Amino acid sequence: MDRDFDAKLNEFKAYLKDMEYLNAAIAGLYWDSRTYIPRSGADYRGEVLGYLSAELYRKQTSQQMRDFLDFFSAQPDLDDVTRAMADRLRREYDRSVKIPEERYREYVVAVSAAEAAWEDAKRKADYALFAPHLEKLIAFNREFIGYWGGGKNGYDMLLDYYEPGAAVAQLDAVFGELRDAVVSLLDRIRQKPRPDDEFLKGIFPADAQEKFSKHVLEKMGYNFGAGRLDVSVHPFTITLGVGDVRITTGYDEHELRSALYSCIHEGGHAIYEQNIDPALAGTMLMTGASMGIHESQSRLYENLIGRSRAFWQYFYPEAQKAFPQLQGVPLEAFYRAVNTVQPSLIRTEADELTYSLHIIIRYELEKAIFDGGADAADLPHMWNARYKEYLGVEPKSDSEGILQDTHWSGGNFGYFPSYALGNLYGAQFLSAMKRDIPDLERRIAEGDFNSMNDWLKQHVHRHGAVYLPGELIRRVTGEPLAARYYTLYLNEKYADIYGL
Repeated sequence: MDRDFDAKLNEFKAYLKDMEYLNAAIAGLYWDSRTYIPRSGADYRGEVLGYLSAELYRKQTSQQMRDFLDFFSAQPDLDDVTRAMADRLRREYDRSVKIPEERYREYVVAVSAAEAAWEDAKRKADYALFAPHLEKLIAFNREFIGYWGGGKNGYDMLLDYYEPGAAVAQLDAVFGELRDAVVSLLDRIRQKPRPDDEFLKGIFPADAQEKFSKHVLEKMGYNFGAGRLDVSVHPFTITLGVGDVRITTGYDEHELRSALYSCIHEGGHAIYEQNIDPALAGTMLMTGASMGIHESQSRLYENLIGRSRAFWQYFYPEAQKAFPQLQGVPLEAFYRAVNTVQPSLIRTEADELTYSLHIIIRYELEKAIFDGGADAADLPHMWNARYKEYLGVEPKSDSEGILQDTHWSGGNFGYFPSYALGNLYGAQFLSAMKRDIPDLERRIAEGDFNSMNDWLKQHVHRHGAVYLPGELIRRVTGEPLAARYYTLYLNEKYADIYGL
């Protein structure tokens, strides 16, 4: 029996390895399509991606896959990895098999066309160029929800794809608590003078930004021997396979923080992927536990660590060498400047405090699309109205408004909430880390990032997708997800900066 089981397991892993090869090919072509591909090649690239995705779909939904899943689902006392492998693939099988193969292939082609259209529309600040593509993707996803048996709360099914177990009822409660805490703190901060951050605006050459960003990434723990940094319209992280995790950014020579913090953010994602146990190759578990857990790592590196006083105690002297206009600016003034609270239009450049409101706006619009019947034509007005109501700002163009994010062009409805969940997970992980490493801030101030990275690798990264997010947060911190760690962190940090 054991011999039969081992043979079946090896056969299953060989089958999954073929799927991973297809994923790697798709990822490589996708990365190229967002970085270096000639514009005239976009349509044909979409066809190639559609073909490869259809091949992957066939393997995901084949009778052979179902036989594997039925076999392992019936086995008692599976180890954690094999059980997680079978459970994860069962979820994906049940989700994928209900979509007709031809419709899925057409969807992949539509996504490729939408992404190219979004880039063009963003560059020209013309939503009308993108709206027909977005409407098509919305229709596809509504159709898929129907295949999955969705009804009144179809958005739950999209949320569950990125954050297993998440649902509107749960997120309404969690985001409500987070929103109330942010609004209360923001009201108090508005009564105080705003720290000066004008010295962060000027001329910061792209090559100098790139050099400094690479220095920060390498010191943080990003392995350039297993990755690279390139330029794209919208920053992203992508894993092409074992030992190949790439990130991108975009440089604004008039603003120092934009590229630097996008690099740190994407670096957090990439360090997570680089630290997953290589033994998980061939299991389809060599990825993050969920998008929320993934965002916990990017937001932890970007904000909880990357905007901390200790972080800049170490990096600020190098920043002053790289950017002469910072010479003569005291460390404390710089620290306050990178933590300035100022409601703004652009999510990726939002301050740490108001960032969650950007996510809540997108979450509400997605609920309106899939549970309220809103269409692509309705979204610009809804977007602009919420920005004016929640943040007191109003977009002057589609490019700085509804076209600013790439997620909808990729069909990634349900993804946005993971950013806010990532803030909550990250703060809870950091609290547990500080219990285990009481002098963590001193170590970071001295340039020791190994202690932090080793802790994260041991407790979070190496497990990949073996544990679902709810189980992982309990294993690491001893309790379920709680918003209080993040709200306490925000109140303590900004009370110090603004003298509240």
